[in-house]
Amino acid sequence: MTGNIVSTFYAREKDHGAKPAIIWNGETRCTFAELPEQVGRYRAVLAKLGVKRGDRVMVKTDNSPEFAFTYLAVLASGAIFVPMNPAYTAAEVALLIEDAEPALLVHAAQTPVPEAGEDGLVRATLNADGTGSLVALAAECEADFSVEEVETSDLAAILFTSGTTGRPKGAMLTHGNLQSNVAALYEAWAFSSDDVILHSLPLFHAHGLFVCLHLGLYSGATLRMLAKFDAAKVIADLDKVSVFMGVPTFYSRLLDTEAFTRDAVAGIRLFISGSAPLLPSAFSAFEERTGHRILERYGMTETVMITSNPYAQAGRLPGTVGFALPGVSVRVVDGDRVAMPVGEVGEIEMKGPNLCAGYWRRPEATAESFYPDGYFRTGDTGFLDAEGRLTIAGRSKDLIISGGYNVYPAEIEMLLAEAPGVQDVAVFGVPHPDFGEAVMAAITTSGTEYDAAAMQSLIAERMAKFKQPKQVHVLEAFPRNAMGKILKQELRERYRDTFTRAA
Repeated sequence: MTGNIVSTFYAREKDHGAKPAIIWNGETRCTFAELPEQVGRYRAVLAKLGVKRGDRVMVKTDNSPEFAFTYLAVLASGAIFVPMNPAYTAAEVALLIEDAEPALLVHAAQTPVPEAGEDGLVRATLNADGTGSLVALAAECEADFSVEEVETSDLAAILFTSGTTGRPKGAMLTHGNLQSNVAALYEAWAFSSDDVILHSLPLFHAHGLFVCLHLGLYSGATLRMLAKFDAAKVIADLDKVSVFMGVPTFYSRLLDTEAFTRDAVAGIRLFISGSAPLLPSAFSAFEERTGHRILERYGMTETVMITSNPYAQAGRLPGTVGFALPGVSVRVVDGDRVAMPVGEVGEIEMKGPNLCAGYWRRPEATAESFYPDGYFRTGDTGFLDAEGRLTIAGRSKDLIISGGYNVYPAEIEMLLAEAPGVQDVAVFGVPHPDFGEAVMAAITTSGTEYDAAAMQSLIAERMAKFKQPKQVHVLEAFPRNAMGKILKQELRERYRDTFTRAA
């Protein structure tokens, strides 16, 4: 297997040269034959801006073909790609810059980033409409078609995921991790060059980048890309594609649209859902409406994909995430890491060639989650049935997944505690019919300093939209155990029907 995954993608040119690789806004943006030249121009720009092998390149912008070209150019250069959510505030970006120490920051002109200082960080702009200084430079450069040869153990990307202590952790993904995972998914989901994939997932996220984009390029399948999910635009394109990938929020919004009918999906062979739990009720409603059983799978930033329900529709069971992918081992253990009996809930561990190399510059966090025997502590709980099928029961680290994005309570709690008059704070997730889970906060106050308007201003200014609590409840006192620990489970139960209560 070629070390650099970009070489694997380029190999598709021989068989699929004239075929569209990326369709954007309904028009072919790039064929497979044109892909090396498009990427080569951005590779030349990176070299011109001083990016070298092993350097980090941070990117903070929305979907566009130019985003994909930049990503592939970074990997072709032997550099390390570090994507960020465009919704992050300047303060959140500053933390990641401090941690990753990038050689280059690529960002949309209007997105919040820290003021340019004396850090020596080179900057370039890339906007979702395909404009910006990076694009202008690429238009002037001769393409550099070379692909840096790397080992499969060399880093390809660092994806930051908020830590439970409030400090982001960078999962270090290697070329080998990405190669092994896309190869396993290609087989498991029966992909071929006959496929056309409707891609409306964010490219800064592992789901959109390492699953959807990679499968298109690896399979020689056309990617029909949208700037973002829009139910009407998705429905309009369904008759032109064979595969759709989404998060549960996408599916609930499609079901809310009258135009989403059985006839609209007549040409689709596969609907895939992930990044958050899919409610069994949504699974059933989707099957009743379309005749399709959504294929649910399980993955993490640190591992890309771990398990998948079977490709055969009859084998897809609601509420489960299927079987371990080939080459991946999954087990459920107790607190002493002894295997749990079939059907009993414990902590999920995994190992395999898709497991990242650890956390960037976080040896303590790496030691906490990566065991010497090769297994990784996922932080999720679940159980295996007699056939080895996995069901997720919960998250041992209180992770909230809202709209497919990870939200860690500790990070939000630290910020809310800065508001005047706040004595104590707890952040937790409750069921939400659209987002899967909604972020909820509860506080206690001291004195008369607390100002609800000031709290909302703090939230709006310092926190990305998907992290913002949908409600902040002021309590007389928290429920606590004998050791004084706040009982978040009681808070979840108290407010669990806030967004799902029948009208």
